[in-house]
Amino acid sequence: MSAGTADGTGADTGITRAEFCVIACADAWSGAGEVMASPFGTIPALGARLAKLTFAPDVVLTDGEAALMVGAPPIATKAADLIREAAMPYRSVFDVVWSGRRHIMMMASQIDRTGNQNISAIGDHHRPKVQLVGVRGAPGNSVNHPTSYWVPDHTVRTFVEHVDVVSGVGYARAETAGPGATRFHDIRRVVSNLGVFDFETPDHTMRLRSFHPGTTVDDIVGATAFALTIPDDVAETRLPTPEELDLLRTVLDPGSLRDRDVKS
Repeated sequence: MSAGTADGTGADTGITRAEFCVIACADAWSGAGEVMASPFGTIPALGARLAKLTFAPDVVLTDGEAALMVGAPPIATKAADLIREAAMPYRSVFDVVWSGRRHIMMMASQIDRTGNQNISAIGDHHRPKVQLVGVRGAPGNSVNHPTSYWVPDHTVRTFVEHVDVVSGVGYARAETAGPGATRFHDIRRVVSNLGVFDFETPDHTMRLRSFHPGTTVDDIVGATAFALTIPDDVAETRLPTPEELDLLRTVLDPGSLRDRDVKS
């Protein structure tokens, strides 16, 4: 599970791929200020909690139901043991969503070059091969506030030329839809088990931001079904600080649930 030479010295850091994924997810909330973080999945949830405890203290976390949480509890905390500081009923969530004051990190079964995301179905729309969870709130989320994505298995089947169903709206489609779709549209990050991506290019197409230690740019290119923008100076995903690593391992996830999400 070790990432090996991530410190650049040739020494084994002992940091797992899952831990690099957590830190990459955490960095998506860097400089976020007072926004509601809505992470889906173990790795994103740990990332949001780690950000809250370190460099993004103003981020607001919910219990996933109808209340705001105090602090950043361990990932395995039972619902009955959570400390809640304020009610957050469904209606209030929409007030936050429509004002752009939320940053969600959703899963993506497919994602394409311009940032369209699919969590609905794989295959032909009229006769899909696989039925997934459905579009859910992805269209409204992606045009109303910053959105990031987590893809635990980066392959040519997940990073595709065109998604089979558009659930989350990408840059080209948002631009076509006009100002109502572009006002808060911001695909902040895509984090996979291989690397970190953004859309900070002139035409808002996907760019490789960093590659996780233990993988290479060639690995990522080979696992992607479209042409990525690859800067000349692309670097490895950063190391977690000693404080971040200790918080992750001893406070937030002592049971190592993170390692169940990411293959070594």
